Amino acid sequence: MTVLLETRGLVKSFGGFRALDGVSIKVADRERVALVGPNGAGKTTLVNLVTGLMRPTAGDVLFMGKSIAGRNPVELAGRGLARAFQLIEIFPQLTVAETIAAALVSRQGKRWRLFSSLSSDREIERRVAEVAQMFGLGGRLGSLAAALSQGEKKLLDVASAFALEPRLIVLDEPTSGVSTAEKHAVMQTLVAAAASAGIAGIVLVEHDMDLVASYADRIVALCEGQVIADLAPEPFFADPVIVETVVGRRRVR
Repeated sequence: MTVLLETRGLVKSFGGFRALDGVSIKVADRERVALVGPNGAGKTTLVNLVTGLMRPTAGDVLFMGKSIAGRNPVELAGRGLARAFQLIEIFPQLTVAETIAAALVSRQGKRWRLFSSLSSDREIERRVAEVAQMFGLGGRLGSLAAALSQGEKKLLDVASAFALEPRLIVLDEPTSGVSTAEKHAVMQTLVAAAASAGIAGIVLVEHDMDLVASYADRIVALCEGQVIADLAPEPFFADPVIVETVVGRRRVR
């Protein structure tokens, strides 16, 4: 089994508050791992440490066997670890094509004027169309990101991260704000696109337990900065104490 991502005894303190307290997890090749827990459990802190937005107080993060603790997100993307960053919230007036191209350019290290014609670089133009097609956005290349439906916006966020050609991708609540009817369609598209793109691993932060049950191979639950469960879906959902803790109704004693 090839381990893509590993955290070893991660600790993150903010003054006297310890947001993470000795968190150790692994994500293997061809594995979709869901990260769950009640609000304040430490999920966002863990994701920020893994993706280079924060440095750990103690412990280490390894990607493909090498320490990446404290490395910045741009460097990590170059190594093959990417995160969806909701670019459309930052640049809503870019088109679908321009949003995907912005990620491609950062990955390839090319100089390119963001608002110039994509036809000036045929390889970027080809890859933009290819990525958009994976996410069902092939017919929306000229549309402004702000004009997309909420489900399409979420797909575009993730498409931009896929354009970085990662080996492992971190999806932080990819269906938040999406209607219940659209959530499974979004997830099905993401899973199919990951398989098509050859992405080896996915870390999924998600509150919707129905989605977690349907799409995760393994579930890691956090509570008060510690791992309280690391299980396959069947035994995870068979334990009422863990499930109630995750949805915020009961504390583990």
